[in-house]
Amino acid sequence: MLAVKEALTKKELNDFFALPQILYRGNRYNAPSFIAEEKAEFDPKINGAFEFCIARKFVAYRDNKIVGRIAGIFNQKYNEKKNVKQVRFTRFDCIYDFDVARALIAKIEEWAQFLGMNEIIGPIGFSDMDKQGMLIEGFDEIDMYVTPYNHAYYPVLIEKLGYKKAADWVEYEIKIPSSPDEKLEKLERIAEIAMRRFGFTYLEVKKYKDIGPYIMEALTVVMNEAFAPLYGVAPINERQAKREADMIKLVFSPDFTTAVMKDGRVAGYGFMAPNITRGMQVCNGKLSIHGILAILRDLKKYDKVDFYSIGVLEAYQSKGVNAMILARGLKNLIKNKVKYVYTGPELETNSKVQAQWDAFEKRIHRRRRCYSKTL
Repeated sequence: MLAVKEALTKKELNDFFALPQILYRGNRYNAPSFIAEEKAEFDPKINGAFEFCIARKFVAYRDNKIVGRIAGIFNQKYNEKKNVKQVRFTRFDCIYDFDVARALIAKIEEWAQFLGMNEIIGPIGFSDMDKQGMLIEGFDEIDMYVTPYNHAYYPVLIEKLGYKKAADWVEYEIKIPSSPDEKLEKLERIAEIAMRRFGFTYLEVKKYKDIGPYIMEALTVVMNEAFAPLYGVAPINERQAKREADMIKLVFSPDFTTAVMKDGRVAGYGFMAPNITRGMQVCNGKLSIHGILAILRDLKKYDKVDFYSIGVLEAYQSKGVNAMILARGLKNLIKNKVKYVYTGPELETNSKVQAQWDAFEKRIHRRRRCYSKTL
């Protein structure tokens, strides 16, 4: 017998957070999240998003064995910003069984109707920093720590339930030249012009303490402004930014952290880090000595780097700040003998961001989708 219930008891909550480790055990492409970090994401005492969000978690059991999970998020700030009446679904995972998927989604739809909402969108989380989008292409590509993986049958189940495309994100694999070339020279020329003409400077970053005083500004001011027009994005508050800053500190590399300054303020930033997927697979959701050592190896010996985020204040977006960030980043990627950079999800309609990769040898290696359904 199939039963879906709200995850409230200790066992139900543990089952909710542990299910991905069961469904993706042995999967060579998945980057398992830390269970403790996922629990923190849904803890109102830790996640500042609960100042304007409500969330509910559900688990599906068949014969007392967990077979699926889903969470719903009511983001009041985003709904007011966009004048919509939406509930989001996130953390959708289940076995390949249409009845299970239907029963899980039904719980979110019922909750949305109870709240007076008329649309469901997802998978999408509390903010743009949260994992979002359902993988629809690239199931045989190594995932990033900050992106969710899912089985190929997930889109089949969701579309069978009447959900349609709302937005797609694409992710690029960028090939890095082995030595300085005309691309770097061109970026450096643009960077020099920008610095001379507009007075931009690089923040010299050698240790985390050099960037530490500016991280909150980069996240709460620059990122909030730069990302504001994007699909599903609501401004983050200081509590959310502090958690993101803590994550950055864990994987921080001075060579891959760039801040462009103007009159003592952050005009733009770029943040990259070595890919730690293999180390996360060793951890499989829980910290251990072997897992920590594996992550440390990933951070010290690598030829692949993940491009987590880039943001520029609107007033400076056509004044060479982006070129400054890319020039400094590319120079250090070449210096560190990096072969490939993997971008985070970029909206397929965000031509400005995607245009910055035009000079490089690249390919779209993953595509993610946010679905929607009108109730």
